[in-house]
Amino acid sequence: MTGIRITRRTWLIPAICLAFILFFTVFGERGLLRIYEMRQEKQRIEHTVADLRIENQKLRSSIEALRSDRHQLERIARKELGLVRPNEVIYQFPPSGSK
Repeated sequence: MTGIRITRRTWLIPAICLAFILFFTVFGERGLLRIYEMRQEKQRIEHTVADLRIENQKLRSSIEALRSDRHQLERIARKELGLVRPNEVIYQFPPSGSK
């Protein structure tokens, strides 16, 4: 009988240790789940960076157009600031559908 109890204890202690190690391998701070989450976050950040690079390039193109193209600058000044040339007449109409 005592030989059977020793055998059970012999298997129980390594089994508990193995379960402990597996738990932290999967769920620990540096476990498999955390690694998966970090990879997902890395992909989201890389996507955001790619979008920001595209937007940055568009803004650089706009800046270059404003520096080199006087017509572009005039168009924006007229549209956004409402500027007009001397002796120009501006006609303003009410929005359609209003009385």
